[in-house]
Amino acid sequence: MSAASSRPIRVGTRASLLATTQSGHVADMIRERLGREVELVEVRTDGDRTQASGIPLAEYGGVGVFVAALRDALVAGEVDVAVHSLKDIPTYPAPGITLAAVPVREDPRDVVVARDGLTLGELPVGSRVGTGSPRRVAQLAALGLGLDLVGVRGNVDTRIAKVRSGEYDAVILARAGLARIGRLEEASEVLDPLQVLPAPGQGALAVECRSDDPLLAELVALEDPATRAAVDAERAVLATLEGGCTAPIGALAEVVEGEDGEELWVRAVALSPDGALSVRMSASGSAADAVGVGTRLGGEMLADGAGDLEQDTQDQQDQPHFEPEQVRNA
Repeated sequence: MSAASSRPIRVGTRASLLATTQSGHVADMIRERLGREVELVEVRTDGDRTQASGIPLAEYGGVGVFVAALRDALVAGEVDVAVHSLKDIPTYPAPGITLAAVPVREDPRDVVVARDGLTLGELPVGSRVGTGSPRRVAQLAALGLGLDLVGVRGNVDTRIAKVRSGEYDAVILARAGLARIGRLEEASEVLDPLQVLPAPGQGALAVECRSDDPLLAELVALEDPATRAAVDAERAVLATLEGGCTAPIGALAEVVEGEDGEELWVRAVALSPDGALSVRMSASGSAADAVGVGTRLGGEMLADGAGDLEQDTQDQQDQPHFEPEQVRNA
């Protein structure tokens, strides 16, 4: 046995409860499926520092802000594996790093944690609802419930505490995060994706490794093919839209049993930041062509005006006679 294969595999993780729980789950899978010992190595990220200072995530840099430090530690050889929430990973490749495995996904939907166990529709007009996600803000605004949507950052405990203290009437969180830390009972409602589509990759974990590390071949044992197909399609939609669109984007794919075997179904939406306008489409195809299905769907959305949503919203503001709730559906 080589020295590299005899020492514990070092798994890099952020220091939060959710991050260490997720990384611990991956560590357990490595022990069970690879028969290797594992140690967790905490890495502090710029995302953690800005979160502590209260800087809004979108202002600091959004997607990727929690990822860079873990990837730096991976490239530097300080850790052997990095574990991320897949939705945090940019869609463009990172030199020298490979997405080695995507384990079985948790439920990707969003949830409401509200005072008095209320649902979103039961909250009075003007209720303060906290979320740090432009995607959630746009989709919640589109529901026309008259909610006061305000920014919030911090870990799950911090956000829920703002509801318990009365500072907010509700916060919107990912169901997967609550489930992983054993606090799912705090949710007062699970949001239907017909109302609020999750972020591409939400609920899934990303297990990254150096591209030249022999460990890469072993980590395939952690992969769930159906989850990988779904998130590949969602991220292909996102990557395609990012080429000509800065609008908030939601996407959800699933592998289902069709007449001729497994099929992949994808739904996606791009919205103006205020939710007044949207382009919403769906597509299906072979799970083996997940990236192709997502790429084509994203291209169709751009052709239907997804790249013009912000400009269209500005035009609405400049010409008040336009209908404020116009929605373009495909």
